[in-house]
Amino acid sequence: MREWALFALSFGLGGHVALGMMLHAPELWPWDKAGIYGLLVGLSVYVTIQVVRSIWWVITEGLRNRRTAMTSHH
Repeated sequence: MREWALFALSFGLGGHVALGMMLHAPELWPWDKAGIYGLLVGLSVYVTIQVVRSIWWVITEGLRNRRTAMTSHH
């Protein structure tokens, strides 16, 4: 369930960012591209979150394994 929530929040944030850019810089972000820009920004947010989660998992697992190795040698 958590993955679907992250997915939905990422695309919601992407849509809001695209809308904000179109409202504040319409010459750079034309309205006829609103859907694709919202989709791409949302996908970028989702991928970024997944990369950060993966890095976090690798770091915390590495620390956990190091602690386990240190306690088992004594």
